[in-house]
Amino acid sequence: PVAVPTDLLQAHPGGLTAGQVGTRAATTSWSAKASEETLRGASARVDEAWAAYLPRLNAIGKYTRLSDFTPPTIFNTGGFNLVATRAAAGTAPAPNQTIAFPLNASFPFFVLDNWLLQAGITIPISDYFLKIDQSYSAATRSEDAARWDIVTARTTAGSNGEIAYYTWLRNRGAVIVAVESLNDQKTHLRDANNQFAVGNVSKADVLRAETSVASAELAVERAKNLADLSEKQLRVAIHASDEEGLAPGEDLETVLPPEQGNLKQLVAESLSARPEVKSADANAAAARQQAAAAKAGRYPVLSAFADGILGNPNPRQIPPSNVWFGTWDLGAQVTWSPNDVLLANGSISDAQSRAAAIEANKNTVRDNIEIEVTQAWQGVREADFSIDTGHRELVSAEEAYRVQRELFNNGRGTSATLTDAETDLTRARLDLLNAKADARIARIRLAHALGRDVAPSR
Repeated sequence: PVAVPTDLLQAHPGGLTAGQVGTRAATTSWSAKASEETLRGASARVDEAWAAYLPRLNAIGKYTRLSDFTPPTIFNTGGFNLVATRAAAGTAPAPNQTIAFPLNASFPFFVLDNWLLQAGITIPISDYFLKIDQSYSAATRSEDAARWDIVTARTTAGSNGEIAYYTWLRNRGAVIVAVESLNDQKTHLRDANNQFAVGNVSKADVLRAETSVASAELAVERAKNLADLSEKQLRVAIHASDEEGLAPGEDLETVLPPEQGNLKQLVAESLSARPEVKSADANAAAARQQAAAAKAGRYPVLSAFADGILGNPNPRQIPPSNVWFGTWDLGAQVTWSPNDVLLANGSISDAQSRAAAIEANKNTVRDNIEIEVTQAWQGVREADFSIDTGHRELVSAEEAYRVQRELFNNGRGTSATLTDAETDLTRARLDLLNAKADARIARIRLAHALGRDVAPSR
């Protein structure tokens, strides 16, 4: 007989547990990392929306060189007089003095080197009431949705990691069952040879037993390959290197406590806790706020402005003078275009349709969650019942196998009935193994369906 690798399902001190696998899978999930980057972008849009509250500042520094040419000459036959007021800085104005300009006098109309420093501020008064606050609310709600998407990705990765862990244990246990089945077939072959030697069975019975041994050997190889594959899947889930040793830290023999509550209460708990529903609520609220912000395009825009100008020459100074001179201005303006109404109507309809679509999808999510909870709840009850029936099935199959083997060895049974008993025994072992693994996997799925795997703090 082949040695049965019972250590495959033994719990090792310091070994890996389902909780540890779930935590590592959630922490290292690439989907969660992608959601984190989406959140980073959503947070940046919140900062961008907040900056819209600030008055818009602008500054200009400019130098211009004008092309040189001969300025025009003021010409008349008798000249002309200008009355100008001259006063020294800090003194009272001097009496008006008349300055006489002779014929062919000219003004310095042009300064070829122009310097300009200008600073301004614009306050979007109407946007504060019609657009900015709504846009900021939409951005914050989108950020909330992105946070819940991270929770969804992490909890999904965590539950999938725990399921991968128990699938790994299940497949390791399947190797044990396959080896036990191989040993049963080898025992059958040995007994068949003994019975053939005394003339109780035919050569066909021996050949059939040899075929069963070969099939059992193939089943062992397949079971080992499946166990190796499930271990690889577990490593991928927690992103463990090939050099890291994996040993189970728990087994499948612990008696699980029964699940409490009724289905209606569980559905209500799930709908209030699942992050997918919260994300859909936040996305719908963001779309509604975007529609409200788009309505601002229908109305005139009122803004206040102020500018300070320091120029050499100052463009407001006539005639221009090659000196630095400062001026300022302030005012308010209203702008409106009928085209903006048409554009706003399209944006509003688009945002409202997206909000309605999100609401519809949210209701679809709620329906799916209700079905998911029902299936998970039924899965727990069915798995628990399967454990009880699996124990009884195994006891019955073991006794039936013992009896059929004794009958076969005493020449009172056939090889076919013994083979059937062996098949029933193998199936009973697998059924009990699957029931124990399914009971744990069903509880993981139920906890995920109910949102119980969501961390208290986002």
